[in-house]
Amino acid sequence: MINKLKKHIREYFVGNEETVDCLLVCLFAGGHILLEGVPGVGKTTLASTLAKSVKCDFGRIQFTPDTLPSDVMGTEIFNMKTGEFEYREGAVMHQILLADEINRTSPKTQASLLEAMAEQQTTVSGVKHKLPQPFMVIATQNPATFMGTFPLPEAQIDRFMMKITLDYPDETEELRMTRNMLSGKTAEAVESVITAEDIIEMKAQAAKLTIKDDVILYARNIAELTRQEKRFVLGASPRAVLALIKASQARAFIEGRDFVKPDDVKAVAPYVLTHRLSLTSEARSAREDKDAILAGLIKKTKVPVG
Repeated sequence: MINKLKKHIREYFVGNEETVDCLLVCLFAGGHILLEGVPGVGKTTLASTLAKSVKCDFGRIQFTPDTLPSDVMGTEIFNMKTGEFEYREGAVMHQILLADEINRTSPKTQASLLEAMAEQQTTVSGVKHKLPQPFMVIATQNPATFMGTFPLPEAQIDRFMMKITLDYPDETEELRMTRNMLSGKTAEAVESVITAEDIIEMKAQAAKLTIKDDVILYARNIAELTRQEKRFVLGASPRAVLALIKASQARAFIEGRDFVKPDDVKAVAPYVLTHRLSLTSEARSAREDKDAILAGLIKKTKVPVG
C-alpha cells in the first residue's frame, strides 16, 4: 500500500524522490511539514497531490497580511433563530491543511496554528474543538529575503517535524513536467488510492516499531552536540529529539522493517533538525552553512553497534 501511494504521487509530482519520502514520513509519524522555495516550483502541487491520493478532507488557506486568526481557528456567530452562539469552522477543520505562504501573514495569525499543530484541537471562546483525524499541516513559505514576509518565530518553526527546500527542476524533470501538463496529468486529475482509515492504521503500526535505548541515545547525542556547538545560538530542543525518534520510526516502517536502525536516524536528522538551528551573528558573517555544520556533527556522533 505504501509503494502504491509513493508511485501514485510521483506520477503527478515531478521532483526529488526524497521530497516525497519525507512527506510520507511526516504523514505516518503524525507530524507537520514546511516546504520552502521560490514561487512556481511545485509546493502547492505536492500538497494537493498528497491530499487527493489519500481520500482525506483537504483544505487550503492562502495567507496574506490581512488574514485573521478567526479565518484559521473559526469563530462563533450569533444565531438569531435559536438565540445562541454557533461555532463556524475555520480552515483547521480539515484532515490535510495547506497553509500557503505562511510567512506572508502576521505573527498573530501564524500563532493561531500552534494549538492545532501541537494538541490536535483548537479553542474558540473557551470551547475546545477536536480536529478531524488524521490531521496534518503542510505549510509553504517563500525565502525570507522576499518582500512582504514575516519570519516564523522559533516556537512556530519547532512545531514542524520536517522542512524541505524545493529547488528548480533539472532538464529531464522539467520536460516530464511539461509532458504531464500537455497530457492532462495534473494535480486536478489525481484520484485517491488509499483512505484516511488506512493512514490512521498505518500510523498506529509505525508507532509500535521497536527502537532500542542505544538508538534513542544516538538521536539524543546528535541533538546534544547541536546545543554545544558555539556557532549555533539555538540548538535542537527536546521536542526535536522526540520528532527525530518518530520520524525514524516512520522511515523504518516505510522501508518495511519492524525495528529502527541508526541509519534511519541519520537519514531523517537533516530534515528534522536543520530548520530548528540558528547561527550566531559571527557564523552568519563568516557565511557558515547550517547543513554542513550539522552534517559534521552527525558524522562526529558515535554510532551504536550491535
